Amino acid sequence: MKTIIWKGILYNSLEYFTLMKSGDGFEATSKIIGTYEDKMYAVDYGILIDSDWKLLQFEVEYEVNNIRGKIAGERVDMAWKLNGAIDPRYSGIGFIDISLTPFTNTLPIRSLNLDVGQEREIDVIYIDILERHILPLKQRYRKEGDGRFRYQNVPNDFEATISVDEVGLVIFYPLLFERQQSLPSS
Repeated sequence: MKTIIWKGILYNSLEYFTLMKSGDGFEATSKIIGTYEDKMYAVDYGILIDSDWKLLQFEVEYEVNNIRGKIAGERVDMAWKLNGAIDPRYSGIGFIDISLTPFTNTLPIRSLNLDVGQEREIDVIYIDILERHILPLKQRYRKEGDGRFRYQNVPNDFEATISVDEVGLVIFYPLLFERQQSLPSS
């Protein structure tokens, strides 16, 4: 088990995150609170991942300025059942990106298993908590060196070099997130 507290730099947040072994894979759970511009928010999420760091299912519950929402996703073969219905826009997508946490960057970092200098473009289910919407997006990851990955939105309107620990969990994500505290694995 690993427990981390991340500070959201841009989003003025704190995240209490736990990653633990679960069966043949992992379970990530988290609580986030913060404020951004004129929005106060709270987020609880849970993500199930297989032993290859592939996304199996997720549940995100949130509240933004007293408006609550929930998004639940479950992989069904190569499709995604979102809030109980198969949505063909997400067929074949293997990753998720939740806007207010750096954890979802760990999934492609671990799953793609890139060598230094190698890069891959991926499709993600993007959940924008503050705007309360979900959509398919493309992203690119490039391994720059040990513990350093270049992240880009595609088309490239944002990029950053992310520093991660030996597990692939974010230590520093420029302008967005930094690790405040970490308890050792048990």
